[in-house]
Amino acid sequence: MWSFFARDPVKDFNYEILPETQETSGIWTLHRGKRKIGGEPVSVFVYEVSTGTEEQAQLAKAAFKRMKTLRHPNILAYVDGLETEKSLYLVTEQVTSLAAHLKAQSDRGGSGELEISWGLHQIVKAVSFLVNDCHLLHNNLGIWSVFVDRAGEWKLGGLDHMTPENEDASTSLPSAKAVHPDMDKYDPPESPNGGEKWAGDVWRLGCLIWEVFNGPLPRTTSLRSLGKIPKALVPHYCELVGANARARPNPARFLQNCRARGGFLSNNFVESNLFLEEIQIKDPAEKHQFFQDLSENLDSFPEDFCKHKVLPQLLTAFEFGNAGAVVLTPLFKVGKFLSAEEYQQKIIPVIVKMFSSTDRAMRIRLLQQMEQFIQYLNDAAVNSQIFPHVVHGFTDTNPAIREQTVKSMLLLAPKLNESNVNQELMRHFARLQARDEQGPIRCNTTVCLGKIAPYLNAGTRQRVLISAFSRATKDPFPASRAAGVLGFAATHNYYNVTESAARVLPTLCTLTVDPDKNVRDQAFKAIKSFLTKLETVSEDPTKLAEIGLLTSTVLTLNGYCGILAMKSFICICIFSNFFVAETSFIAVSVSIQVSLASSEAVKKQSSDWSSSGWDADDSWSNEKEADSQGQSSPGEDGWGNDWEEEGRTAPATKSAALPEGVRLASEYDWDIKGDTQTDFLANVSQRATPTATVRRGGGAEPAGDWGAEESWESVDGSPAGLSKAELAKKKREERRKELEAKRAERKAAKGPLKLGTRKLD
Repeated sequence: MWSFFARDPVKDFNYEILPETQETSGIWTLHRGKRKIGGEPVSVFVYEVSTGTEEQAQLAKAAFKRMKTLRHPNILAYVDGLETEKSLYLVTEQVTSLAAHLKAQSDRGGSGELEISWGLHQIVKAVSFLVNDCHLLHNNLGIWSVFVDRAGEWKLGGLDHMTPENEDASTSLPSAKAVHPDMDKYDPPESPNGGEKWAGDVWRLGCLIWEVFNGPLPRTTSLRSLGKIPKALVPHYCELVGANARARPNPARFLQNCRARGGFLSNNFVESNLFLEEIQIKDPAEKHQFFQDLSENLDSFPEDFCKHKVLPQLLTAFEFGNAGAVVLTPLFKVGKFLSAEEYQQKIIPVIVKMFSSTDRAMRIRLLQQMEQFIQYLNDAAVNSQIFPHVVHGFTDTNPAIREQTVKSMLLLAPKLNESNVNQELMRHFARLQARDEQGPIRCNTTVCLGKIAPYLNAGTRQRVLISAFSRATKDPFPASRAAGVLGFAATHNYYNVTESAARVLPTLCTLTVDPDKNVRDQAFKAIKSFLTKLETVSEDPTKLAEIGLLTSTVLTLNGYCGILAMKSFICICIFSNFFVAETSFIAVSVSIQVSLASSEAVKKQSSDWSSSGWDADDSWSNEKEADSQGQSSPGEDGWGNDWEEEGRTAPATKSAALPEGVRLASEYDWDIKGDTQTDFLANVSQRATPTATVRRGGGAEPAGDWGAEESWESVDGSPAGLSKAELAKKKREERRKELEAKRAERKAAKGPLKLGTRKLD
């Protein structure tokens, strides 16, 4: 039982004092502390009875009592306390002294004028509360009695000498001068009972303002020198330290005068703080306008204020105030001041919840500003909580949301798991590229596919890339065709030599006669690049890995003859496209002339593609597609089978006599050097004939349609230079003619028959 009475109350105290830093504030020593359970940071004011006098002990107990009973946002908040025979412990919110805070601000090189304006506003408001509402006099106002919390808010403390206004302070408590003889320079010049009741506190307020801008006050006469006090504050400061005590303004009137237009306390920072303090009673329209204006002002606001005051209000407004998408811009601006751990704790849960919202305005702002928070999202949250909601944007009826959803995949792809990136994402990309009615969206889908190709697995790349970029080269929107060419160029290292020669180059060669000059330019650049690499491999197969052409099989060539054979085959493929398919050029010429005249608006929309590379910042096409372009060419939702199906389609050209001077590839003299090539683009219009049409899927299409694709399986070295399908068709025509000739011979042998007669034996 005796152990209960002998127990040390300090050990049972719920707070722990940290010995790292100590500051002296009057008769108190300020320590950093934390709650033993939970670790919440606090400040602990300690007064040691054994080291002080009887007067100081009396003041400490008076302050302890006042702290428990006073509650105001601008007065230091009491949390807990402990009184023992040896010490007094006063626990408050975490703060630091104003002198230390101003020194830290000066070391950082910041003027802090905005923060000082709001801090003085808070101190004056606290003094006004004591004088006008509580009828109390502080009697100890000075830089030593002001403290600053984590948000940069100034708090009034130092309640040691506080007395009621109708009580004589000199008789109830020891004066500040009696406890600290060096404090007499802060005393007003008049007698204690001279002037209004607030005259002494208002005078000390003037001393506080002088010290905030100029440092410690050396003597009372220094108040006459303004020093660094701002011009907007000078008239009101002079009223505070005027010799006539009766002329000194009430703290409430001083606050009103300083907040007048052009006054020191009239600025966006003070107005924003006042709005945040009353945000709960504001109507939705006012909140919406405030958050819109707040985004522009945050750049000039103090960092601590943004982190510890603005951020909690933004989170509360989103969670309970239905603020919506308007809080996103200021929220992400404030997020830049947070550490990675703080970002994970405070903002990421809100972002995850925002993605599940059906508000389109919020969704599109999240997608537009994803770059600001993507680095803080972990892979598990992206795949399980964010991506399932984001993919709904691919099928949204709003084109802007579809476009932003496609662009966001550049940031999300590195964090997606194999199933989401190789299956789910490719399924949506295939549908957008084939069926979306907006040309820029089809274009952006192709661009995005080329950029995220490194995150696809090898099987998906082999199945998807060539088919997807080939489809893009047949798109009616010129920028999409250019994107397909650039896609081939950007992903060149994923194609082996066989794919490059047999599938990529033939597709690119068809674009050398594209109606759009920009597309043709990009096609020629890509063709030269692929040919250079293939020629390098042909000359020296050991350089296969160096130039970046990947292959799934080992390239084995038996001697120099094998290398020449491969090189010759590539050349035949290219030149066959020019010489053998001459009729295709003639058929396309009419389409070129018509398209070049009708696509001037489309050229303007796609002008950014003329000189920018795949990795250029302006590679995204944000213009709307010209109405004349219509919808994209029909295609399947999936990639990978396009080439096999198209390979079974008959070519779109009809056999025709070769123009004079044009030879077959088999007749070309490969040893002749000199400038003997024909400028096909310059001469094709001179040889123009009516556009041939072919049947595909039961309908007629021009031979130059972007949905058609030539079958490169026909390049087999046949004497006539015709494809297998053309040869079969020609045989059927010859067979039909033979049957008709035989039928005519039989009819001629029987002789003419007369109507109504009967042949007699």
